[in-house]
Amino acid sequence: MSEVAPDTTLVEAVTLALARAMSEDEEVLVLGEDVGVDGGVFRATQGLRARFGDERVRDTPLSELLIAGVSVGLAAQGFKPVAEIQFMGFIYPAIGQLLNHASRLRTRTRGRLTCPMVLRAPYGGGIGAPEHHSESTEALFAHIPGLRTVIPSSPERAYRLLLAAIRNPDPVVFLEPKRIYRAAKEAISDDGKPGELDRCFVLREGADLTFVTWGAMTVETLTAADTLAGEGFDCEVIDVATLRPLDTQTILESVEKTGHCVIVHEAPRTGGFGAEIAAQLAEHALVSLLAPVERVTGYDTVIPYPRLEKHYLPSEQRILEAARRALTFE
Repeated sequence: MSEVAPDTTLVEAVTLALARAMSEDEEVLVLGEDVGVDGGVFRATQGLRARFGDERVRDTPLSELLIAGVSVGLAAQGFKPVAEIQFMGFIYPAIGQLLNHASRLRTRTRGRLTCPMVLRAPYGGGIGAPEHHSESTEALFAHIPGLRTVIPSSPERAYRLLLAAIRNPDPVVFLEPKRIYRAAKEAISDDGKPGELDRCFVLREGADLTFVTWGAMTVETLTAADTLAGEGFDCEVIDVATLRPLDTQTILESVEKTGHCVIVHEAPRTGGFGAEIAAQLAEHALVSLLAPVERVTGYDTVIPYPRLEKHYLPSEQRILEAARRALTFE
């Protein structure tokens, strides 16, 4: 049965998708630190333990390595675990399990086993949290073959992409931009229909410049596109959504149309995923480019404590400056 959930935030959309997936499939389990009794540090799993019981919503010890390892084992035995890591800065002990086991299980067993697990984590800056709570290291996971990396940027996409991730037979890292957890609301039809993984979303069509972004940075990027529209420039905005595997074709088609590209992400510049997109453009769209590709990113430093955090994150002004450089290049 489908119901419309009005005024749904991104974090509420996550809860909605988890509840829908668990109600439709008894093999879907939720586990992580404080996900049961407390409902998660951001309350993304609130109410699930009361509804589905503590056999399916399990609080774990404070060990990210354990959470990931148990999830791999559960997935190998036919369950569909959805594990939560409280903050992305705590996710690194889990990388060994993701890199050595989850991402390799299909090829290691020649397709006899798969690893249908989802590892969720709030990520990114913007809420004034201390060290290890505001990191954007999505490129680490996008570099691992066999592992999907998905980042929603709206309540609707969070609901549909999480459903798709849970139903996917292979492992998915699902990163939730906590800066926009409660920043916007929209009505969501809780119909259980999954979104489409492995594709970009065109949030705004344009003919003069292509913005490529993901996560919370869609907010500043769309605002910058509105400002440029007032200056007579028609900008296209692409939300990557699935970083790995990357929907290169949508980006190439846009740049072939506009001739200009600005990539926006809050992760550090060096080795950031924007560099991979820029490389794809250099390899496949060089003759279409009318100006160098611009990148607007975080800085090559640990994200600073709260008072300097806003200076670290790409601002609308920095995005506008990059766009104007591209549009006026001669």
